[in-house]
Amino acid sequence: MGLGSCAWPIWHTDDFTRCFIHDYLLVILPLAVISLSSLLLAAQDIQRAVKQKRNARGYEQIAEGEPPISPRSHTDLPPDEDTIGESDDEGLVLNGGRLALVKTTTRGSIVQADSPPAQTLSVVVEVLAIAGLVAIHVIAVVTGAFGRNRGSNAAAAGLTVWVYVLILALLRLFLGNTQWRVPRIWNHTAAIYSLQWIFYLIVFRSVIVHPIRWLSEILVIVEFTLTTLLFGLAISTRKGNKTVILEWEDGLKPGRENLASLFSHYTFSWVDTIIWEGWKEPLDIKRVWNLLPKDKAATVLANYRQFKKTTVLSIHLLKYFKGMLISQAIWGILSGVTTFLPTLLLKAILEYVEDPSVAPRNVLWLYIILLPVSDMIRSVCDARALWIGRKICINIRAILVGEIYAKALRRKASAGKDTTLGNDSKTVTDSPKKGILSKVKRALGFRQDDKKADAQLAESGAAKDADGKADSSDEQVNMGTIINLMSVDSFKVSEVTSYLHFLVASAPAQLLVSVILLYNVMGLSAIPGFIVMALLLPINIAFGKGFNSTQKTIMGATDKRIHTTNEILQNIRIIKYFAWEHRFAKIVDEKRKAELKALRARFMLWAAAVAVWNTVPILITFFSFFVYTVIEGKPLYPSVAFTAISLFMLLRYPLDQLGDMIAHVQESSVSIDRIEEFLAEEETEKFEQLGRDNIDGDGNRVIGFRDATFVWGSKSTVAEDGTMAFRLLDLDIDFKIGKLNVITGPTGSGKTSMLMALLGEMTIMQGKVYLPGGRSREEVRPDPETELAETCAYVAQQAWLVNASIKDNIIFSAPLDEERYRNVIVACALERDLEILDNGDETLVGEKGITLSGGQKQRISLARAVYSNSKHLLLDDCLSAVDSHTAQWIFSNCIMGPLMRHRTCILVSHNIPLCVPSSDYVVMMNNGRVTAQGSVPEVVAAGKLGEELLQKSASGSAHVSRVPSRVPSSVGEESGNTLVNEADANEQQTKAQTAKKEAKKQDAMEETKATGAVKWPVMKLYLQAMGSWRFWVVALLVFGAQQMFGVASSLWIKEWANQYTTEETASIPFNMNSQSYSTQSFSPTYFASVSTYGKSNSSFSATAAASEVNVTYYLGVLALIGIAGAVSALVRDLWIFLGSVSASWKLHNRLMSAVNGARFKFFDVTPLGQMMNRFSKDLEAVDQEVAPIAIGVMSCGLGIVVTVVLIAYITPGFLIAGVFITLAYVFLAQFYLHASRDLKRLESVERSPLFQQFGETLSGVTTIRAYGDERRFIRDNITRINTQIRPFIYLWAANRWLAFRTDLLGDMVAFFAGVFVIVSLDKIDAGSAGISLSYAIGFADNMLWLVRLYALNEQNMNSVERIKEYLDVEQEAAAIVEDNRPPANWPAQGSVEFINYSTRYREGLDPVLRGLTFKIEAREKIGIVGRTGAGKSSLALAIFRALEATEGKILIDGIDIGLIGLRDLREAITIVPQDPTLFMGTIRTNLDPFDSYTDERIFAVLRRVQLIGPDEVTISKGANAPLLLQAPAPATGSASAEPSRPATATNKNVFLDLSSTVTESGGNLSQGQRQLLCLARAMLKNPEVLVMDEATASIDYATDSAIQDTIRELTSTIITIAHRLQTIVDYDKVLVLDKGQIVEYGHPWELITKTDGSFRGMCETSGEYDILLKAAKKAFKSKQLVDVDGEDETAGASSSSAGGSQAGNDGGESQQSTLVGESQKSI
Repeated sequence: MGLGSCAWPIWHTDDFTRCFIHDYLLVILPLAVISLSSLLLAAQDIQRAVKQKRNARGYEQIAEGEPPISPRSHTDLPPDEDTIGESDDEGLVLNGGRLALVKTTTRGSIVQADSPPAQTLSVVVEVLAIAGLVAIHVIAVVTGAFGRNRGSNAAAAGLTVWVYVLILALLRLFLGNTQWRVPRIWNHTAAIYSLQWIFYLIVFRSVIVHPIRWLSEILVIVEFTLTTLLFGLAISTRKGNKTVILEWEDGLKPGRENLASLFSHYTFSWVDTIIWEGWKEPLDIKRVWNLLPKDKAATVLANYRQFKKTTVLSIHLLKYFKGMLISQAIWGILSGVTTFLPTLLLKAILEYVEDPSVAPRNVLWLYIILLPVSDMIRSVCDARALWIGRKICINIRAILVGEIYAKALRRKASAGKDTTLGNDSKTVTDSPKKGILSKVKRALGFRQDDKKADAQLAESGAAKDADGKADSSDEQVNMGTIINLMSVDSFKVSEVTSYLHFLVASAPAQLLVSVILLYNVMGLSAIPGFIVMALLLPINIAFGKGFNSTQKTIMGATDKRIHTTNEILQNIRIIKYFAWEHRFAKIVDEKRKAELKALRARFMLWAAAVAVWNTVPILITFFSFFVYTVIEGKPLYPSVAFTAISLFMLLRYPLDQLGDMIAHVQESSVSIDRIEEFLAEEETEKFEQLGRDNIDGDGNRVIGFRDATFVWGSKSTVAEDGTMAFRLLDLDIDFKIGKLNVITGPTGSGKTSMLMALLGEMTIMQGKVYLPGGRSREEVRPDPETELAETCAYVAQQAWLVNASIKDNIIFSAPLDEERYRNVIVACALERDLEILDNGDETLVGEKGITLSGGQKQRISLARAVYSNSKHLLLDDCLSAVDSHTAQWIFSNCIMGPLMRHRTCILVSHNIPLCVPSSDYVVMMNNGRVTAQGSVPEVVAAGKLGEELLQKSASGSAHVSRVPSRVPSSVGEESGNTLVNEADANEQQTKAQTAKKEAKKQDAMEETKATGAVKWPVMKLYLQAMGSWRFWVVALLVFGAQQMFGVASSLWIKEWANQYTTEETASIPFNMNSQSYSTQSFSPTYFASVSTYGKSNSSFSATAAASEVNVTYYLGVLALIGIAGAVSALVRDLWIFLGSVSASWKLHNRLMSAVNGARFKFFDVTPLGQMMNRFSKDLEAVDQEVAPIAIGVMSCGLGIVVTVVLIAYITPGFLIAGVFITLAYVFLAQFYLHASRDLKRLESVERSPLFQQFGETLSGVTTIRAYGDERRFIRDNITRINTQIRPFIYLWAANRWLAFRTDLLGDMVAFFAGVFVIVSLDKIDAGSAGISLSYAIGFADNMLWLVRLYALNEQNMNSVERIKEYLDVEQEAAAIVEDNRPPANWPAQGSVEFINYSTRYREGLDPVLRGLTFKIEAREKIGIVGRTGAGKSSLALAIFRALEATEGKILIDGIDIGLIGLRDLREAITIVPQDPTLFMGTIRTNLDPFDSYTDERIFAVLRRVQLIGPDEVTISKGANAPLLLQAPAPATGSASAEPSRPATATNKNVFLDLSSTVTESGGNLSQGQRQLLCLARAMLKNPEVLVMDEATASIDYATDSAIQDTIRELTSTIITIAHRLQTIVDYDKVLVLDKGQIVEYGHPWELITKTDGSFRGMCETSGEYDILLKAAKKAFKSKQLVDVDGEDETAGASSSSAGGSQAGNDGGESQQSTLVGESQKSI
C-alpha cells in the first residue's frame, strides 16, 4: 500500500489506526507544515526585494511652485503627531545592529526599549532541545526503532522536519539582532512547535495505551518531552521574543498587551494587573494604561488618510480593515465549528454509559477530558474574534470622530437652513445597478433602493463646483446633530464592527455544521425543518428592517428633543427670568412623547421577534417528526428524536444571531450614511479666497477688497420670496497696514460681515479679498526684528473662550513671555479682575466663559489677540461690553499703546468720539455698502462726520509710548459679574492674595465619578419608576411561569424516554444547550430569550424498544408546553418593556423639572456638556438598555435557582462541588466588578470633555480659523479621543478576561459532572442522571451571564445614578404659592422698595448686598452704577429672586416679593439681560413664543426699538403679498438710498417679515440686532417694572439715543444698569453702589456737582464730563419746570440733548442710521 492510503474508519475502538498514525501524523502532515512555512518565507523575501528595488529606483517628482491651500491641509494631522508605528516584527535597527536599550524624550514622553527576560537564553535552550530531537531521529533511522517501511518513513520525515526547524532557530539566534535578520521567523518556529506537539500527543497516548517495543517507547516519550518543552517555550515567552518600545506619555503607563506571551494573549492573563489594581483601590484615569502605539488615534488616522477613498464610506472602511476582518472571521469560523464538539462528546459519553462493553474504560476518560478541552478551544477562538472586533471598534471610532471633528473645523461659517441627515429625498439620476450582488444587498437592506445609489460617490468632488451644481442647496446640519453624529452614530458604527464575525463567519459555520449533523440523524425528514428555518430568515430580515426604521424614527425624535433641550439649557436664564419653564417643559414633553412612542413601537417589535424565535423550534420539531413518522413511516426512536430536537435547538442560535446582526448592521448603515452625508457637506472657501499671501497683481502687500461682493450662504440661493441673504456690495477698500482702521455704521449695516468677508468666511460672488490668513499658523515664521508674524488675530463680538484657565486663554498656546504677558494684562485692564478672582489667572473660565462677566470675557478675548504674535488684528466691537472709562483706558493703552506698534488694527466700533479721531482710516457702512471711506479729514470733508472730530484727532492720535505699570483702581469695573465670582469679590483682598498662593487650579465644574457599587436608592428610584408593587407581583409571576415551562418540558421528555426503556438500557436525556449563552452576541433580543433557550431541555437517547408508544400524545403535549413557554416569554417581555417605557417617561420628566427649577448657581457651575450628557447618553441608556438587560439578569438568577433545586433533588452529592464552584465564581465576580465598574464610569466621565470640546470648537470655528490654529485643536481632539478610548478598550479586555475564566470554571463543572456520572453509574436511573448532567452544564453558563449581565446592569444603573444626582440639586422656591397670590393687575404702580436688604450667594460667603434701604417711586427711571463687584447685577438678581434675601425684604407695590410664587413675580416684571439670548425659529417665535400678541402689536414694538424704520412697509402673516423687492427702488425703505443705484442690489430688512428665520442662538443677526430684539421682547410685555442690564451695549450711539427716547416715553418704572453714563445721566435718580452698599443716591445733577462724589469721579474719568454735565443740568432743569401735563416735552427736550451730545452725527446720518439694514452675521 502506498503512503497515506489507509482504510476507513481511522478510529478503531479506542485509538487511531497504526496506518493513520504513521502515514499522516508522522509523515504527511509535518512535511506539509514545513513546506508551507518555507513557501511563506520565500514569498516574503521576494516581496521585500521588490520593495527595496522600487524604493532605490524611484524619484520624487518635484512639485511646480507651492501647492494650493485646501481646507484639508489645515485639518490634517499635525506633523509632530506621527507616533512610532510598529509592524509585528520590524524591530528597531540602529547603525546596522538591533537597538538594545534607548531612553529619549519626545513631547514629554519617555521611550524605553524593553527586552523580554532571558531573550537569548530561551533561544539557546530551543536550539539544544531541537538538537536533541534531531539526535533521536538519527537514532531511529539508524536502528529502525520505528519499524520497517512505515516506521522508516516516519523517522526520515521527522529528521527532515527537525533539521529545518534547527536552521530557523539558528537564524534567530545569530541574525536576530542584525540587519540581515529574517522578519517574523519566530511565528514559523512557534507554529511548527505547536502542531508537532499535537501530533506527538496522539502518538504518545497511543504508545501508553498500547505499549510497543521498549526502545521505540523510550524514544517516543523523550521526543514528546522535548516537544512539550519547545511548545511550552513558544507559548510562554513574549510573542516574537522581541524588544518592544514602551512609551511613557505624560507619565501614563504603557499598555502591557504587546509584552504578553501567546498563552497570556489567549487567556488574557495580561489583564490581571489592571484587574488587581482596580480591586485594590478605585481606578482613576491616570492609572489606566495607555493605548498601544498602533491604536492611538493619530497613528490610526494617519494610516487611514493615506488609503484612497473610491467608494461609499461603509465599503471604504471595510476595505481598509480587510486584514483584521478576515482574521476575525477565521477565528469566528473556528469558534462556530467547535461549538458542537461538547455536544458530540456528550452524545458519545452517554452512548458509552448505556453500553459500557463497547470499549475499554480509558475511552470514557478520554471523552471526559476532551469535554473541557474542546470547550476551552471554543472559548479561546471566541475571545480572539471578539477582541479583534474590539480593536477594529476603537480604530473606527478614532477614525470617525477624528474625521467628523476635522470636518467641523472645515465647514462653511453659516448657512441659511438646517438640513436633517439620513433623508433619502435626494434622488440621483443614475441607472440602478443590475448586478446580482446589489440585488442581494438590496434584499438584505444594505443598499437603499437606488435612491441614493452612488450619490455620494467618493468625496463628492462634483459638489465642490458650485456653479455646475443644479441645486447648490444652502443647507447645513446644526450643532446638535453634529454632536449626535459624534456621540451616537460613530458609537453605533464602531459597536457593530465588534460583532461582524457573527454575521459573516460563526453563524454561517454553525448553520452548516448543524445542517450536516441533522441530515446524518434524520435523513430526508430533516428537510421540512430546513424549510421552516429558511422561511425564518426573511422574517428575521423583516424584523431587522423594522428595527431599522424604528431606530431611524427614534433617532430623529431624539435629535429633536436633544436640540430643544440644548436650546432651553443654553437660554435657561432668560427662560427663568420670563417664568417660561413650564411652557418650555411642555414643548420638550411633546418631543419626548414622540420619542417614547417610537421606542414603544420598537419594544413591541422586539418582543414579537423574541416570540417568533421561541416558537420556531416547536414548529420545526413538529414538521420533521410528522414527516418522519407519518410520511416515511419510520419508528421514532428516542435516540433519533432527542438528537434531532437538540440539534434544532442549537440551530436556533446562529439564526437568531443572523437576524439580530442584520438588524444591527442596518441600523449602523443608517448612521454611517448620516456621517457620510455630513462629511460631504460644503467646506469653507476661506483658503481659496485668501490664497497663500496677500499680494496683489502689482506685488504689493494689501489688506482689503478689490471690487468685491459677498453673500452669506451659497451664491445661488434665493428665498421663496425672491430675496437673497444679506450681501456686502461693491467693496473696494484698502486698509492701512500697520495702522488703526475703524469701521463704523448703524446697527445691522454689515460691519461684522465685513470682518467675516476679510477672513474669507463669506461666499465671494465677484472680486478679490486680501488678508494674510490662508496659511496655518504653525507654518508662518515671525519676523526676527519685530517678532511679529504675517498672521491674523481676531476678537469676535461675542467673546469665544475655551474651557481652560484665564492664562491659557490669553496665551493660547503661544510661548510664554512673562513681561509681555504682564503688559497685556495691564493694557487690557484685567489686573484688578485677576486680583478679585480666587485663583487669579489660574481661574478656570468654565464652559463658554460661564464664570466671567461679559466684559471680562471680552477683555480676555482682546488680551489673547494682543498677546499673540500676529501682525494684523481684527477687533469686532470689543469696546461695547466694557464701561466708558475702561473703554477709554483700553483704547489709549492697548489699541493705541506700545503693544500695537507696527501692527494693523481693524476695529469695528460705535464709539465714534473715542476711536475715530485717532484713526488713520475710517470706513462708514450702511446696509451692506460703504457710504464713505478715507482718512478722518476726508470723511469729515465728505460731510459724513462732524467737524469736532478734527480737533480731537489732532491731539489724540499720538501712540502711548509704554504700558503703564498698573491699572488705576477705577478701570476694569463693569457691571454684570456673574454669580460665581461676584460673591467672592468683596472678601478682603489680602485673603484672596494669601489663598492664591496655595490654591491649586481647581475646577468647580469637574465632573464627579461615583465610586463603589451602585447604591440601593438608585435601584429603588428606577424600580419605583417602572411601577408599583402590583406591577412587580405580576412580573414575578410571569418570570416564574416562564421558568416552570422550561422545567416541565425536560421532565416530560424524561417521561417519554422512560416509556421506551427496556430492561437492559436506559435512555438518558441531556441538554444540548451547554453552549447556549457563551456565544456572546450582545443583543438585547438575545438576553431576552436567554432563559428560554437554556431550558427547553431536549435530549439524546440511544436504543429503543417498543414502537407501541403513543408518539402523537407525547409530541402534542410537548408542543403545548413549548407554545405555553413561548407565550409566557412574550408576555414577560412586553410587561417589562411597558414598565421600562413608563420609567423612561417619569425619569425624564423629573430630570427636566429638576433642572428647570434649579437655582441660578447650578447653571453657573455646571457646564452645558455635562447636563447634555445626562439628557442624551444617560437617558438613552435608561430608554434602550436597562430593560432588556434587567430581563436577562432576572432570567439568569431564576435559572440558577431552578438548577440548584433540581440537582439537589436528583443528586445531592453534586452540591459539594457546586458550593466550591459558586465560591470561585463569587471570587471572580468580585474582582471583575470592581475594575469593570470603574472603567465603565471613567469611560462615561471621559466622554464629557470630548463632547464639550466638540461644542466649543463648533461655536468658535471662525476664531480658530482666523488664528490659523486648527492643527492644535486637532491635536487636542486626538488626545481626548485617546483618553476616552483607554478605559473603553481595557473594559473590554476585562470582559474577555472574565469570559475566559468563567468558561474555565464552567468546564470544570462539566468535567466533575462527568466524573460524577462515571463514579455513580449504578446508583441512579439514567434519565435522572441525564437531567442532572445537562442542568449542571447549564448552571455554569447561567453563572457567567449572571455576572456579565449584573455588571452591565450596574453600568446602566450608573446612568440612572448620574440622573439621580441631578434630581437632587437644590431647587428654587415654589412657582405659585396658592395662599399668597398677588392681585391680577399687580404691580399697578411699579414702586420698588428695598428695606434693610442683604443677600449672599451661598452659606459661608460674605454678603454681596449689605443692608440696602431705598425706595424707587412709581414710574421713576433709575440708573445703577458702580465698579466691578459692587453688586449691580446682584441687585437685578435680587429683584427676580435669583438670590434670596438673608435679611430684609423687597416690596413691589407694597407686596413682599419673598412671600409670593416665583412665577407670579417673574411674569409681572421684566428684565432685558446683558447677553441677548434668542431661540432658533422665526422673529415671531422669538418675540412671542406662545402666540399671545397680534402682529400689529409686534410691529409697533419693532418700530419703537428702531428695527423697522418709520416709512417701511410691514408684511403681516395673513397677507402673502409678493415681497417688496420687485417694487421700484425706494420701496426697500432706506431713505438715503441713492437714486442711481440699481433697485435689486439692496438688502431686505428681515424684520419686516415676522416669519424670517432666526438661526441657532440668533447667529444670522448682528449682536446689536439681537439686543434690540431682546429689548422688543421685553417691551412687548409692557411691564410695570423693567430692569435693563446693559441692554444697549452693542448698539450704535444714534440708535441708542433713539431707543433711550423710546424708554423715556415708557410709563413703567425702569431700573438700568449702565455702562454708558450718557444713557442714565438724565434719569430721575442714580444709585451708586460700592461693595454691596449704597454710596450715593440722588438726581444725577446733584451727584455730578458734588465736589468729591463717586459719581462725579466716574464722569470725569469717562472723558465725556462736559457733555454729561450739560445733559444732567438740562434734565434737572426741565424736571423742575415740568408740571404733570408736560411730560412729553420733557422727553423731547432730553432726547434732543442726548442727540446733540452724539459727537458728530449730523442730521442726515442720524436719521439714516435709525433705519436698520438687513441682518448681518455675527459669529
